[in-house]
Amino acid sequence: MKLAGVFSTAALILALGVAVPAYAQEERHDQPEQQKAQQQQPQDQGKQQQQKQDKSNQQQAQQQQRQNQHNQQQQAQQQQKQDKNNQQHAQQQQQQRAQQQQRQDKSNQQHAQQQQQQQQQNKQQQQAQQQQRQDQHNQQQQAQQQQRQDQNNQQRAQQQRGNQPPQRAEEQHVQQSAWQQHRAHNWQSDHRTWQQRGGYSGYRIPDDRFRGYFGPDHGFRIYGLPFVVVGGYPRFQYQGYWISLVDPWPEYWGNDWYDNDDVYVAYVDNGYYLYDTRYPGVGIAVDISM
Repeated sequence: MKLAGVFSTAALILALGVAVPAYAQEERHDQPEQQKAQQQQPQDQGKQQQQKQDKSNQQQAQQQQRQNQHNQQQQAQQQQKQDKNNQQHAQQQQQQRAQQQQRQDKSNQQHAQQQQQQQQQNKQQQQAQQQQRQDQHNQQQQAQQQQRQDQNNQQRAQQQRGNQPPQRAEEQHVQQSAWQQHRAHNWQSDHRTWQQRGGYSGYRIPDDRFRGYFGPDHGFRIYGLPFVVVGGYPRFQYQGYWISLVDPWPEYWGNDWYDNDDVYVAYVDNGYYLYDTRYPGVGIAVDISM
């Protein structure tokens, strides 16, 4: 038993003696690796830090880039808004200028039209004045000619009356007195149409007889026709019909138109009127009876 213990102890010592150098050798062999690992570790840490720093820088760069892009977009939007505002302002100014120009053109056109109208009015007034002077001159000439004609007619009538018997001369005086009493002072205000009188209610001449003896194509003279005075108004007989004047005759007609002028009877506006061919367009209302 003791011997066995001795062998065991010796074997243990021997094993330890072999193992310790090997361990020492292994320990010496591992020491450079550890040193190397320890040396490598700061480098790796430096790389990692550098990588982290690079990543951080890259992130900052990306963030700065995004910020720059955002700023550029905002600037672009602001510029677009500014450009749009400027464009709208320019359009508004252009529209205002165009409206002002339109108003100015319209004002100029109205002014030109007013001037043209004024010139036309002045021209028309001048023409009217010239025409009025011409009419007055013509009327004066006609009045002078009429006066001379009236004087000649009066002289002939006086000569004829001087050769007539006293009874005929008296009849002529009665006729002239009746005619002269019914001369208008202002025919435009003194005369009345049949419409103003309420319509014609006297005798109506048959159409066939009227066409044969009346109208503008059938003129005649009152002088020498049967004549009477009824109610102070002259009445004469023509083609079997008594024609009575119910209107005064115009004051500008000749003094003896009833003796020397051709007259005719026309049916106008539902009534009969007596016209003097020397003064066309003026009708004296008359009443027809059998």
